[in-house]
Amino acid sequence: MAEQLKNVYTKNYIKNLSDKIQKQYEDFDSLGFENAIFDKSWSSLELKQRMRHIATTLNKFLLISYKKQLEILKIVSKDFSGFEAMFFQDFVEVFGLDDFENSMAALEVFTIDSSSEFAIREFILKYEDKTMAQMKLWAKADNEHLRRLSSEGCRPRLPWAVALPSFKQNPIKVLEIIELLKNDKSKYVQKSVANNLNDISKDNPDILVKFLLENYGKTKELDWICKHASRTLLKQGEKRVLKLFGYEELSSVEVKNFSVDKEVKLQEELNFSFELTSFEEIGNVRVEYIIYYKKANNRHNKKIFMITQNRIKTKNKTFVKKQSFKDMTTRKHYKGEHFISIVINGKEVIKKEFFLI
Repeated sequence: MAEQLKNVYTKNYIKNLSDKIQKQYEDFDSLGFENAIFDKSWSSLELKQRMRHIATTLNKFLLISYKKQLEILKIVSKDFSGFEAMFFQDFVEVFGLDDFENSMAALEVFTIDSSSEFAIREFILKYEDKTMAQMKLWAKADNEHLRRLSSEGCRPRLPWAVALPSFKQNPIKVLEIIELLKNDKSKYVQKSVANNLNDISKDNPDILVKFLLENYGKTKELDWICKHASRTLLKQGEKRVLKLFGYEELSSVEVKNFSVDKEVKLQEELNFSFELTSFEEIGNVRVEYIIYYKKANNRHNKKIFMITQNRIKTKNKTFVKKQSFKDMTTRKHYKGEHFISIVINGKEVIKKEFFLI
């Protein structure tokens, strides 16, 4: 079994952090800090809770002003990187909301080797205009990590982060950031821009459609952003978007020989196969399948999965696929009647039942 992410904070990791701080702050009680981290609650804390615990404990042992705390932490942070170093940003989120300027300067440093995308959101909520003005400055920075932060931090629906309700309702300020970044040459930034646009599409699909119509076909990089940003609307079968990318209804294409296991055991795999046929070249096609999962209340919840989106130059194409029915943290399976369907260019064309036993 893979090691849980929360276990990255070993005693050696915390001792290393403690030693680095003591070099910058002689009065730091390193032993007391280490003992306070691994208190009675530690074993029950999950990843983000452990980050918060480290941040709050740092504040208890750095008995100096917030500004001086940051001076030390900015130096120390250079020796730590990745998601596990995000307790530095969490420190700012918890203790820096009343000191905008110093907090922005710290988040700018911390994001270079990690990411300040979560912490910045509390500042957006408290100082929307002021923070978004700062984000515009970061969007023009030479460093790709700062440019990426300016987009990632204001995503309306950033996973595992506090929501930004005003941007869900009206993302105009987010779009101003996106306009500054849409031609960025960094793939790291491009991916964030696309994810941001995809977030916007979930609440404001017409805004994304407008963006696509204005920007698709201009450059290879911008085309990639447009396509990646459209994944939710493509899954929803949004006809305007399907048409833009050349996935129009294919009247000549049929699904034949659709075969599905009648039964599948829990924790095992469902086998299914089908063939696409046409009297001419199949052409530009987006092939997906939907599983209609039975829920605890006996209703069904559908989940769509991608098979391919490509140009098929032949008159027939066979697909052989499997779908796992292993329980996951994000999906629990329930025995009983389920359904599977095949989707061609946004249109559900054939559906069959099967039973999870």
